[in-house]
Amino acid sequence: MSLQIESEGAVVRVTLNRPEVRNAFNEELIAELTSWAESVKVGGSARVAVLSGAGKMFCAGADLTWMSKMVAYTRDENVRDARAMARMFEALDRLPIPLIGRVHGAALGGGVGLAAVCDIVIAAEDVVFGFTEVKLGILPAVISPYAIAKIGVSAARELFLTGARFSAARAKEIGLVHAVVDESELDRVIAKHVNDLMTSAPEAVAAAKALIAHVSCNEGTSAFEYTIDAIADRRVSREGQEGMGAFLAKRPPSWISPGSS
Repeated sequence: MSLQIESEGAVVRVTLNRPEVRNAFNEELIAELTSWAESVKVGGSARVAVLSGAGKMFCAGADLTWMSKMVAYTRDENVRDARAMARMFEALDRLPIPLIGRVHGAALGGGVGLAAVCDIVIAAEDVVFGFTEVKLGILPAVISPYAIAKIGVSAARELFLTGARFSAARAKEIGLVHAVVDESELDRVIAKHVNDLMTSAPEAVAAAKALIAHVSCNEGTSAFEYTIDAIADRRVSREGQEGMGAFLAKRPPSWISPGSS
């Protein structure tokens, strides 16, 4: 299997498991990531997912064997191939649970796209990033909606066009990464974020992700009405009633396990 999935209670560890090719994408890995992402539902057992890469690198982008096939593809075959990858990124972006990226070694090409669809990204301080597609005469096309949403148009103009590699510190500066730590500290910092997320109401988290997606893509009346409906719905929801009631009664809400902080 190209993807290793392990559940630790409500936390799912999703590991790109192709270390011999630096966890590069091929058709199999894309299909497995898509299948997993589309299987996650609101109200299921999983409440947080951590995405990482086996071996020395997070993800090097496209697999060379896969790329060699692309060279001979017709345009229609390339459309089909690109659509499968676009579907994978869309499924990851729409996950109803938080997705934490554990990035080490390097994230290049589509690997940066994986970081872009993560809600929280923790990177080792020596990680190298790069939108390297133009160096091959192609584009960071299917990852662009998620990358530009994270880093903005100005940084995209520089980094998409030059294909230059950049540091974890620069990635944090432009919003791609949320914390940069020594590689030995990755798991400790991620554990803290997991603990924080486990105190958030799971259905409210899914609704918050949907809220961000809608408001960031809509203006005026559409966003105005959506936000009104969204908060009204949450206030009368089972979770909303439980959360506000617990706050007023000065007790933990039902979704927090005893002993959690």
